[in-house]
Amino acid sequence: MLVLSRKKNESIVINNDIRIVVVEIRGDKVRLGVEAPREVPVHRREVYDAIQRSQQDDSAESVDG
Repeated sequence: MLVLSRKKNESIVINNDIRIVVVEIRGDKVRLGVEAPREVPVHRREVYDAIQRSQQDDSAESVDG
């Protein structure tokens, strides 16, 4: 894992076309902005995990059914 320090309004770039920006720092919370091409899905981890579980459930049902 790469660990970086950034200040408000600073950013990092991933693969030339994804930009992560520190929008706000308030107490122990950091707000991030993500700029990515439309075809690149961007989700919070808990949403991503729910999508993965749903897809696994759907594939298990299609095998069983």
